Amino acid sequence: MSRRLLLLLTLTCAVGVGTVYFPQAVSPLVVTALHASPGSAALVVTAIQIGYTAGIFLLVPLGDRLPHRPFLVTLLALTGTGLLAAGCAPGLAPLLAAAAVVGVTTVAAQVIGPLAAGLVAADRRGAVLGTLLSGSTGGMLLARTFGGTLGEWLGWRAPYLAAGAVALLLAAVLARALPVTAPTSRRPYPALLAEPLRLLRTEPELRRSCLYQAAVFGAFSAVWTCLALLLTGPAYGLGAHAVGMLALVGAVTMLCTPYAGRLVDRRGADRVNLGCLLGVLVSAAVLAAGAGGGAAGLAALAGGTLLLDVSMQSGTVANLARVYAVRPDARSRLNTAYMTCAYLGGSGGSWLGVRIYGRAGWQGVCALVALLAAIALARHLVVPHGPGARQAGGDGRGVPVPVGIGGPPTAAPPVGSAGRTV
Repeated sequence: MSRRLLLLLTLTCAVGVGTVYFPQAVSPLVVTALHASPGSAALVVTAIQIGYTAGIFLLVPLGDRLPHRPFLVTLLALTGTGLLAAGCAPGLAPLLAAAAVVGVTTVAAQVIGPLAAGLVAADRRGAVLGTLLSGSTGGMLLARTFGGTLGEWLGWRAPYLAAGAVALLLAAVLARALPVTAPTSRRPYPALLAEPLRLLRTEPELRRSCLYQAAVFGAFSAVWTCLALLLTGPAYGLGAHAVGMLALVGAVTMLCTPYAGRLVDRRGADRVNLGCLLGVLVSAAVLAAGAGGGAAGLAALAGGTLLLDVSMQSGTVANLARVYAVRPDARSRLNTAYMTCAYLGGSGGSWLGVRIYGRAGWQGVCALVALLAAIALARHLVVPHGPGARQAGGDGRGVPVPVGIGGPPTAAPPVGSAGRTV
C-alpha cells in the first residue's frame, strides 16, 4: 500500500460516496427543466439511495469471490455509464432508471475498505481505514456543493456528465494501478448472500461492532433529521441554508479520522470506542443547550454536532478495524453485515427522532441520543469482550498483534501489476 495507491483509493471513495449525494442538490433544477413536480424529482434521489442499499447487499459480498481489480473497474465503468445516461436522459422516467443503476453500482467505497485492509499490516490498518473514511466524508460534504454550483452554471445535466467522466477516468486508472489479488472464497453466489446473516450469528465481535455503530449512527441521524426542524422553527427562525452551513462544521472530521486510525493502531479499537461513546454522551448534553435559541444556542449546536460527528466517524474507524480482523477471508461479507446494521440503525434513529421531536421537542431528541449512547456504553463496559478484542492494531494496551493480511493461510499472496508480491 503505497501513498500513491492510498491517495487513489481515497479519491475513489470520495467519488463513490459523492455520487449518492450530489443529486440532492440538483433536484430543484430537474423540476424546472423537465417540468416535473418536486415529489417526482425527489424520486431520483430515492432511486439512488434504494439502489445503493441493494448494491451493498447484492454486490459487496462478491468482493470475497472476485479479484478486486476487475471487480472495481467494472463497478466504476457501470457507474460512469449510468451517470452519462442520466445526464442525457430525455425525460424523468429514463432518469429514474439510470439513477437506480447508478445507485446499485456505486458501492466502490464498500469494496475498497476490505481490499485495503488486506493490503496492509495490522499495525497500519487503522490509519489506512481512517484515511479512506476521510475521503468518503469529503465526498459526502462536497458533493452537494459540486452538484449545486455546476448545475446552476451549466444546467442539471452537467453534474451527471462530469461525475460520469470522472468515474470512467478512475476506472481506467485503477485498471493499471490496482494490484492483483486472489479471491478468498469459492463459495457460490447464493451462499455469499446468506453469509452475512450467519456471520452475525456466529461472530460476537461483529455483533458488538454492529451494535455500537447502529446506536451511534441512529443518534447521528436523529440529530441531523430534526436539526432542520429546530433551526427553521420559532426558536431560531432561520432558513434551510442554515442547516447546510452548520453541516460544514463536520468537515473537521476529515482531519480527525486519520488520527483516530493511528490511535486504533497504537491503543486498540476498544479504547477508541470507549472515548467515542463517551463523546456521543457528552454531545447530547451540549446539544440540549441549543434548544433556547440565540447566539449561545447556535454555538452549542455547532459544538455538539461537531463532537457528535467526530465521535461517530472515529468510532467507525475502530469498528471497521475490529470487524476486518474477525475473518480475513470474509471481509466483504463482514462489511455487508456491518453496513446493513448501520443503515438500519440510522433509519430507525431518523424515524424515532422525528416522532420524539413532535412530542417532546429538541430536548427529547437529545435524550434519545443519550439513551442510545448509554446502551452501547453499557454493552462495552459490562459484557466481557471476546478474544477478537485483542486485534485491530493492538491488544488493548497499545501492543501490536500480528494479524494475517491476505486471507486464509492457503490463499495465494496478492501480486502487484508488475508481478511483484504486495
